[in-house]
Amino acid sequence: MGHHHNHDHSKDMPSNRLGWAFLLNFVFTIIEFIGGFLTNSTAILADAVHDLGDSLSLGLAWILNKLGKKQANQHFTYGYKRLNLAGAFINAVVLIAGSAWVLVEAIPRLWNPQMPVADGMIALAVVGITVNGFAAYKLSEGKTLNERVINWHLLEDVFGWVAVLIVGIVLLFVDWPILDPILSIGFTLFILVNVLRNLWATLKLFIQATPDKKTYKQVADALLELPHVADLHHLHFWSLDGEEHVLTVHLVLTENLDIETRSDLKQRIDNVLAPYALSHTTVELEDPNEACRDN
Repeated sequence: MGHHHNHDHSKDMPSNRLGWAFLLNFVFTIIEFIGGFLTNSTAILADAVHDLGDSLSLGLAWILNKLGKKQANQHFTYGYKRLNLAGAFINAVVLIAGSAWVLVEAIPRLWNPQMPVADGMIALAVVGITVNGFAAYKLSEGKTLNERVINWHLLEDVFGWVAVLIVGIVLLFVDWPILDPILSIGFTLFILVNVLRNLWATLKLFIQATPDKKTYKQVADALLELPHVADLHHLHFWSLDGEEHVLTVHLVLTENLDIETRSDLKQRIDNVLAPYALSHTTVELEDPNEACRDN
């Protein structure tokens, strides 16, 4: 039976970057809420809610990033990487709740539109594009599910502020106050679709669904092509956090192998699995007449 661990901490987000991004986003969120009320703009309040979600996301990621680096122990035998899934789930729930609040505020304004302060919208939009754009750039290298959710939030806010900027400029020249609630509703619905998609991906990883069906089949086919392998079963392929994957499998041998041949086969198995950069692999070799203990 072979057991292998491969930890690459170079993929972790540096805590100092997360800390600065969190502080920057949180301070700007407070400014947004104040600016949204002062300018009477539901579009800005919509972005304020989303930035609040981003701030919580960054704060959680900052904490989880530190916990995720802790070594495995007798209580958390795979380490703390799966806490990233908890962070991604909480982030998605917060964003969904905030988006629902924005819709409740914005939809009634379709029938009773109120003119926002266009100059204030433009000024806040310029700051919003700068702040969220800088934060998104800093975190653009992340690959875990939690990192992807956070970066998606930040990129959404950049596009949202561009839309606010355009609407603010238009409102300087035409009296169309309905553009403000239309923008906030459209932007919120767009975000909800993507957040729900990420939430579904997170839930699938929670219940240990296969992260990639194609990879699952490729691994199975490659193992079956190895010499002295007659069959396989109990092939389980799942993910700790959307990035670091785990594989366990039982390989049924064609014959009883001597020590040298068995050692060669184990090396071949390592070579076959190496391209997939699995974090944890456990391979059980079963002799032809050996009963599988997991049955």
